[in-house]
Amino acid sequence: MPVDHYENFPVASLLLPPRLREPVEAIYAFARSADDVADEGDAPAVARLARLHDYRLALEACARGEVVRDESLAPMFARLGRAIATHALPVQPFRDLLDAFAQDVGKTRYRDFAELRDYCRRSADPVGRLLLHLYAAATPENLRRSDAVCTSLQLINFCQDVGVDWRKQRIYLPQDDMARFEITEGDIDAGRCDARWQALMAFEVQRARAMMLDGAPLALALPGRIGWELRLIVLGGLRILERIEAAGYDVFRHRPVLARPDWLRLGWRALNYRNIA
Repeated sequence: MPVDHYENFPVASLLLPPRLREPVEAIYAFARSADDVADEGDAPAVARLARLHDYRLALEACARGEVVRDESLAPMFARLGRAIATHALPVQPFRDLLDAFAQDVGKTRYRDFAELRDYCRRSADPVGRLLLHLYAAATPENLRRSDAVCTSLQLINFCQDVGVDWRKQRIYLPQDDMARFEITEGDIDAGRCDARWQALMAFEVQRARAMMLDGAPLALALPGRIGWELRLIVLGGLRILERIEAAGYDVFRHRPVLARPDWLRLGWRALNYRNIA
């Protein structure tokens, strides 16, 4: 079940094997807490970056099996350290997440899709990669498909949250795409959903959908409940895209979310998953 606060992270749902719920929750607690440092509250940028540096030091310490000296961070990183040691998790994905969160403190615009994709590589892809390592399924092809799913989920979130991000003075739509469709920041500020905006959003939605469908076969490659978990995640992302289209791409006034009828629909689609993958 996606968590509203960190929507691209499936957290210890009932479909996960019980032995994996503890390490997944440890990874989630780390990611959510570090993300909050970057995004929540009114601390100045320099204080946020300093705190994220504390997280980096704590991460390296727990990865070495050492006690974290910062008492406020010690319990969380002790838990994370156990997950890293028990499941032989790579440390680089955690470093990448911290790097992306630090980038969020100061960077608010993205020149083109390549620049945005690099951000997603560090802000979203590490989650899927860590889960594949937990599942002992981190083959090169599985990792590639996982990256496609995770980046697509991030792009979908950006499409959902154009208005939310604007209130944080951020734009995650590539600047060259906006220029191509003649969209200005003033249009976003005004919540202007005209033909130009609809064309831009249709382009962004199609790119996210194509990337999701590229990664979708991963859910068939993973066995048992893990595969079913991923099917629902993929289908949920695709359903959000459908809702964006159904709203005429007006994400300013109709932020799409999944309701109970959607989950019934997704359950049926999961049974027929091979038709989309």
